[in-house]
Amino acid sequence: MKPTLVVLAAGMGSRYGGLKQMDGFGPSGETIIEYSVYDAIRAGFGKIVFVIRKEIEADFRERFGERFESRIQVEYVYQELNKIPAGLSVPADRTKPWGTGHALLMAAEKVNEPFAVINADDFYGKESFQIIANFLNTLQNSDMKYCIVGYHVKNTLSEFGSVSRGVCENDAEGNMTSITERTKIYTKGNEIVYEEEGVETALDKDQLVSMNLMGFAPSAFEQYQNYFETFIKANYSNPKAEFYMPFVLNSLVDENKAVVKLLSTPDKWFGVTYKEDKPVAVASLEALIQAGLYPDNLWK
Repeated sequence: MKPTLVVLAAGMGSRYGGLKQMDGFGPSGETIIEYSVYDAIRAGFGKIVFVIRKEIEADFRERFGERFESRIQVEYVYQELNKIPAGLSVPADRTKPWGTGHALLMAAEKVNEPFAVINADDFYGKESFQIIANFLNTLQNSDMKYCIVGYHVKNTLSEFGSVSRGVCENDAEGNMTSITERTKIYTKGNEIVYEEEGVETALDKDQLVSMNLMGFAPSAFEQYQNYFETFIKANYSNPKAEFYMPFVLNSLVDENKAVVKLLSTPDKWFGVTYKEDKPVAVASLEALIQAGLYPDNLWK
């Protein structure tokens, strides 16, 4: 059975200043999502599940529906604030959904095979999709074995501000031992540093970091559901608490419940964290096209 790609596309991109998932970056107006779907198709994925918000469904289908649905099976699910486990209630002061881990759970009703998860507004690269597809093709649905595709931190930075990255550590067998979220990573002179409470610490330029390109067997849904219930109860009084995907992977590893492989990619990530990132992303895509990795028009 071919693996599925789950695309997290519910966010608005507040720092960017608009619905960046639908903004054009390629020479024929292609969005970053389209490059991900194109790479997924040629890596052998058989289905795409988009996690969106109900209020953007019409625009989303108009922009992408026919283009994708004629080439690969497409499903849509909705991340809504009130989609939480039975018996729990939404706090009165909660105004938005619960983060990427919550978004992943929305896909459970449409996914019955090994799957990968990506952010809609990140460019991951051809090789990265092939790496994760190869891993997913080794899994059985019940396996407690997952993966993260790690990027060298030097390949993930923005010229226009600091970025947040999950810094990954692994053992000698390539199994992830921890992910630590560093919320302020940037270049300083010839170094890459992260800052915490005003203290700067150097990072090796080849340090592997997570960009939310993760692979799972379907067994992950039950695990995320269990941890999500615990998370809501523990954070009921915090309206801004978010349930992130790496949180569960860290917990599963700490509790020896699962193995998480850390797979390295040579690809260079780029995205649109800030509006000023767009010209850089456009130029990066043009360079890849000139190198023969993508056609001028993805769907011609």
